Amino acid sequence: MTQVKAMAEPTATTQPDAPQPALAIATDTVCFIIDKLREYDALDMFSEPAEESSPLEGEDIDETLEGPGHEFEQAPVLQELAAFIGDLPEDEQIDLVALAWLGRNDSIADDWPAVREEAAQAHSARTVDYLLGTPLVADFLAEGMALLGHSCDDSAAEQL
Repeated sequence: MTQVKAMAEPTATTQPDAPQPALAIATDTVCFIIDKLREYDALDMFSEPAEESSPLEGEDIDETLEGPGHEFEQAPVLQELAAFIGDLPEDEQIDLVALAWLGRNDSIADDWPAVREEAAQAHSARTVDYLLGTPLVADFLAEGMALLGHSCDDSAAEQL
């Protein structure tokens, strides 16, 4: 009879005594963005628009067909996020993208310099659209933060 050993999965966190990589963006800023992204995600994406029963009943059919096509794209929380991220300095925007990539992939904290360098090379004027258009970006940011030893729970506790 053969015994099957369960392999322990590698942990995604850094060692408690390991130095945390320096981020250009403040932990509180990332946590604010994560909270707002989750607020946006919580919107009822399947509710029907209250004004019209069909998008084709609008006055201007061309505007309806060429418009954003999604009632939540103009949600105030999304507009707030777009303006907030767009106003961040370039280094902080690069950190956001790098954190999302770090959290999205099977990366480890040691990958941070390479991931950040790749994000810096890929940075463009479309960073806001890229981040806000990425499904699960709030989860990816939180996971990227955790990989680097940062936590939104820690930043909330520090504010008390």
